[in-house]
Amino acid sequence: MNDKKIVLIDGNSILNRAFYGLPDLTNSEGLHTNAVFGFLSILFKVLDEEHADHLTVAFDRKEPTFRHEMFGDYKGTRKEMPEELKEQVPVMKEVLKSMNVPVIEKAGYEADDLIGTMAKRAEEEGYQVSVVSGDRDLLQLATDKVKIRIPKTKKGRTEVEDYYAKDVLEAYQVSPVQIIELKALMGDQSDNIPGVPGIGEKTATRIIAEYGSIENAFGNVADIKPNKARESLQNHYDMAQMSKKLATIKTDCEIDYDFQEAEIGNLFTEEAYRQFKRLDFKNFMSRFEVEIPANRVEGYFHKITGFNEVEELFAKALEAETAGFQFVEQGELFGAAIAFGDKDICFVQAQGFVTKEYIIDKIQKILDTVKRASFINLKEALIYISPANEGTLFDAGIAAYLLNPLKNSYEYEDLAKEYLSLLIPSRQDMLGKLSYEKAEEEKPEAFLNCVCYMAYVAYAAAGILEEKLKETGMESLFRTVEMPLVQAIYDMETAGIRVDKEQLKEYGDALQVRIEELEKEIYEAAGEQFNINSPKQLGEILFERLKLPHAKKTKTGYSTAADVLEKLASEHSIVPMILEYRQITKLKSTYADGLANYISEDGRIHGKFNQTITATGRISSTEPNLQNIPIKMELGRLIRKVFIPEQDYVMVDADYSQIELRVLAHLSNDERLIKAYSDAKDIHRITASQVFHTPLDEVTPLQRSNAKAVNFGIVYGISSFGLSQGLSISRKEAGEYINQYFETYPGVKKFLDEAVENAKETGYVTTIFGRRRPVPELKSSNFVQRSFGERVAMNSPIQGAAADIIKIAMVNVNKKIKERKLKSRLILQVHDELLVEAHKDEVDQVREILLSEMSGAADLAVPLEIDMHTGDSWYEAK
Repeated sequence: MNDKKIVLIDGNSILNRAFYGLPDLTNSEGLHTNAVFGFLSILFKVLDEEHADHLTVAFDRKEPTFRHEMFGDYKGTRKEMPEELKEQVPVMKEVLKSMNVPVIEKAGYEADDLIGTMAKRAEEEGYQVSVVSGDRDLLQLATDKVKIRIPKTKKGRTEVEDYYAKDVLEAYQVSPVQIIELKALMGDQSDNIPGVPGIGEKTATRIIAEYGSIENAFGNVADIKPNKARESLQNHYDMAQMSKKLATIKTDCEIDYDFQEAEIGNLFTEEAYRQFKRLDFKNFMSRFEVEIPANRVEGYFHKITGFNEVEELFAKALEAETAGFQFVEQGELFGAAIAFGDKDICFVQAQGFVTKEYIIDKIQKILDTVKRASFINLKEALIYISPANEGTLFDAGIAAYLLNPLKNSYEYEDLAKEYLSLLIPSRQDMLGKLSYEKAEEEKPEAFLNCVCYMAYVAYAAAGILEEKLKETGMESLFRTVEMPLVQAIYDMETAGIRVDKEQLKEYGDALQVRIEELEKEIYEAAGEQFNINSPKQLGEILFERLKLPHAKKTKTGYSTAADVLEKLASEHSIVPMILEYRQITKLKSTYADGLANYISEDGRIHGKFNQTITATGRISSTEPNLQNIPIKMELGRLIRKVFIPEQDYVMVDADYSQIELRVLAHLSNDERLIKAYSDAKDIHRITASQVFHTPLDEVTPLQRSNAKAVNFGIVYGISSFGLSQGLSISRKEAGEYINQYFETYPGVKKFLDEAVENAKETGYVTTIFGRRRPVPELKSSNFVQRSFGERVAMNSPIQGAAADIIKIAMVNVNKKIKERKLKSRLILQVHDELLVEAHKDEVDQVREILLSEMSGAADLAVPLEIDMHTGDSWYEAK
């Protein structure tokens, strides 16, 4: 038995399918990569399943084929390939070349013809053949030994349909070669093959199933039914014949093809490794077992052990102008890597006379003398250093984030690739899951490379990053906002927030009681017990047992998403119960139970605050997410009661009032909007009065609520559809609200339009503090993507400026508290809100600091107003 197996891939088809099946992806250079990523995902899936020993990929060429000569309009209805996909075709070929995968293409032929020819030859030579294509035309090639594999990409996952000859017959009621006959009658809209007018798939299938071919059908045309099909075939038989020729895949192309060259060797070469790193395909890196390509700089990595050598190293470093550092922790300080020249890159381990204290002291002395001290995650280093001179500290990761806030990683290997043109392995690549201590024992060379790269990249990339910050006008933002913010965030994380464990448990117990009550009420309303958390079972109860309207059937059952249930709330008493049940179970699992896991031995939660996550510049919170504490429902707000101050302290909470609308007033320079804020009036009531042409004192609560939705909606670039959904009104009515708003505040409309136009020209938007937010979506060929880009262009200058203002306030509040040597401390930032744990003797000072620093954080055309409250818990202070 011959076990030879070959996989033949229709390159353009799979690339096209991957492009439309996956969301837009780009690498750090801005190159679109979703099609290449999807292609490789399918390739690896097929190879893992097939265990083939031969592989070839065929591509179309731009030149006309013999089919175009036969029929000038062949494929004439196809849209031009989007630019985002076009740029990926040569990249895909480069990647395949780097993997030693043969690529075949020939002028005058389509990839289908090349695959047909190779498949036939391979079958004749005894190969099992797998053809991978998204084009069902290739089903005509299926035999007992030629399998056609058609991938489908759904929600980022790939499924594959397989067809041998018998499978084609079962699925289409015709044999593989009769697929050609079907196309001759029904045509093919995607290829603009005309077929016979009036004959669709069902009629064509019936005719071919009965007569076998178009020739035989035409020979018995008098018997064909219905009459319309008979007449059409009689009148257009010449079109059927031409369509048959167009649809027939050639299996005898004149091509030079050597099966030996198609033999699969090592796909994961050094060159392929470089290509995958360049494209940011981290998901595939685990497939590489090659020795990671070495860089010249590794020759200068050293581990310094002797005390005298360490002394010499630090003495030399004291003379340097710039340096890069990486503290290496293993529960405690394990050592430090330092780079202060292209050939001076060392790791010093804490051992013997070289104690942790000695290393920290020496590094502190260097920090006090160099002009620039670079880190990739400065916040993690602040536990060891006291920045006597803030101006020397430089966080390369934050600088890279400012330059491109759309990335999801700013690790040393990302910075090396983007700013030093160095393709270097990640910590995971080099050390796997080993701890630093274990790695130093088991993989000393990899360990040394890893930690030295961290310091070297911080050192070498800093100068380039600094220049780019100057070029983009963001150096001041970096120096005066982002770098001081590192210290403020570190102080906040170190302080943490105190939690009353007993009260948290009582809160959880109370929620559990309500959950059990709701379960009983829901079962009674449903008439039976079921799993409320199962969307499938819940859907059956609501739409089959209770016969509620607005059912949306999906492949997995009925949709029970929140928007569906909210529409049903008035239809049956069970629906509000389910909505409440979901809210309360989320409160219990996420907060009542979840928060307890984060309480440290000191009774406080020391969460993480991240500077480099959001594209708008906002700080995000994790482990746990303290910024997501619910405030819309009273039961959710009650969770704030468990956050309490230390004895002799109180909570002081200060919140910006409508900061984004005030920023909008400033940016738009709209006279009416500025006057409304300057007069310190109710902006939502004024908007309602002006938009709905109602005297101010006659504005109803509903009108004010609707105006509020429009006010805030405008900030987020809301559409008439979005507003109609939010207010439960018609799209037309919502559109009229928006139009009336823009008539009332014409400056706002002008600002938003100009923001979009400027972003289209430059590719980015800018806040009043110089923060840039790239908007690549505006150049997309996809309408949905472009629309999203327009909303981003409208709202990013507003949201970004609001984020900048709260950061400036946060930095200044923290500095003032420390300068005055107060016992009070800043413990939390939640979007537009700052929370201070203030000593009872310092409350007045804290309130004065919050008021002056928050209101003075920016000089806008309208005043920045602050709501401030004090209490014995976060709940009381809010």
